[in-house]
Amino acid sequence: MTTETAERDDAVLVIPPGVYAPQSDTRLLLRALHREAIGPGTEVLDVCTGSGVLAVTAARRGARVTAVDVSARAVATARLNALLNRRRVRVRRRDLAAAMGERAYDLVVCNPPYVPAPEARVPDRGARRAWDAGPDGRAVVDRVCDNAPAALKPRGVLLMVHSGLCDPDLTVSRLGQAGLDAAVAARTRVPLGPVLLSRRDWLSDCELVHPYDVFEELVVIRAQRP
Repeated sequence: MTTETAERDDAVLVIPPGVYAPQSDTRLLLRALHREAIGPGTEVLDVCTGSGVLAVTAARRGARVTAVDVSARAVATARLNALLNRRRVRVRRRDLAAAMGERAYDLVVCNPPYVPAPEARVPDRGARRAWDAGPDGRAVVDRVCDNAPAALKPRGVLLMVHSGLCDPDLTVSRLGQAGLDAAVAARTRVPLGPVLLSRRDWLSDCELVHPYDVFEELVVIRAQRP
């Protein structure tokens, strides 16, 4: 079991094996979250909460936060981390479609599984469930796009991070077709992690990366309901 401190937030996180630990994508999404107007009364939904760091961060700013994940271990971890940081967060085990259809929020944040994988079937257990998302990496991203409008109040905002390998332009287009004003709000380049490095030959065969690529682009998509 490891303990980590989230960037800028001094949030103490207990992260057991099998729960996604905050990484470069989490930090990029945290920076985007800090740019949003969040305060007492803001209703926030954290989808695919993992360790719960985004939920805890929003709660520290006074928001009323609901955090959901399909993983029972992630749910238990997010509850523990909310307690350790003395923040009130409502944590539930929910599929994202069910969670995003229950009610509308001022802000929805999401760090979904988005790593392209040779297997078409998305894992339903194990550590890979936190990152594998089908051959194009969009198995979960597309579901978020489809469910986002119902999850947002008027002027509500979705913040979602994913890899540049998953076609950010398609995400912006899908959200736009769903009636949201969407754009890439942030970008960064990071070294390829162990999972992508282990799949580089396959990714190259699929023309998702150049054979000699050593970096990956991450993006945050911001979409707002009119």
